[in-house]
Amino acid sequence: MKLTKSAVTSFMLLAQATAWTSRVAARNGFSSVSRHVARRSLAAAVHLHSTTASSTSSITTNVIGEEQTESFRLQFKQGETAISPWHDIPFKNDDGTYNMIVEIPKMTKAKMEVATKEASNPIAQDLKKGKLRDYHGPIFWNYGCLPQTWEDPSANHFELVHFGDNDPIDIIEIGSAALHMGSVKPVKVLGVLAMIDDGELDWKVLAIATDDALAEQYNDIHDVPMAIQAGIREWFRWYKTPDGKPLNAFGYDEKFMGKTKAEEVIEETHEAWKKLKSGEIAAGKLWLGD
Repeated sequence: MKLTKSAVTSFMLLAQATAWTSRVAARNGFSSVSRHVARRSLAAAVHLHSTTASSTSSITTNVIGEEQTESFRLQFKQGETAISPWHDIPFKNDDGTYNMIVEIPKMTKAKMEVATKEASNPIAQDLKKGKLRDYHGPIFWNYGCLPQTWEDPSANHFELVHFGDNDPIDIIEIGSAALHMGSVKPVKVLGVLAMIDDGELDWKVLAIATDDALAEQYNDIHDVPMAIQAGIREWFRWYKTPDGKPLNAFGYDEKFMGKTKAEEVIEETHEAWKKLKSGEIAAGKLWLGD
């Protein structure tokens, strides 16, 4: 079988993800990590093709400050009016797709996120103990959040018995293009992973951009190669261990659940966000608008 250039590139990214995880594991006294991921990476990669990233709305962004400094902010505007990417962008479209706010383009390391406690919720680099936060290795997919969702820290999940992490729900986009930070990308939801991070429930929604070459083939979690699912899970299991943190855990037998479950989780977090916005749940330090 002849591999396309994009397939070879995708294989290299998956191989790098596996190698990075294995190096982290070795530093922590483990000999190997998910060898089946490496064995199946090539089979997964031959299906991947490149595409061009593009924004799906007229919303614009404006940079304040300098990148890789505490002053950096990416602000969102509609015309001349500042808007919140968390509260003012609809989470779902009429055609059943969802709007992803891209915070971290793939193959980058800076831990960027919507600043939920700042006015208008710009994107900023996360701080940990007064220092700008970076991953110890690149992230191999586009990462962001779904607007108008919220993982309620006062709600104890009836099956997983963990509370939400007080943030919009995270989303992982597995298409071939590196999406621009701040872009609003329509995506198809494929599945969801229940991660337990520092004792908090931190859902990870798996999705693909609607304009990606694989979007027609990927409709549910069973369409996504197991190598990709396992590679994502293991990256999130290990990524905090270089800082001396324990391995992250996962609910539901550590499996990605399908589209139906993912959409149920999204609806639950959307309902929680509506209660937050209405004042039914106390906001604390979160910024909800004027």
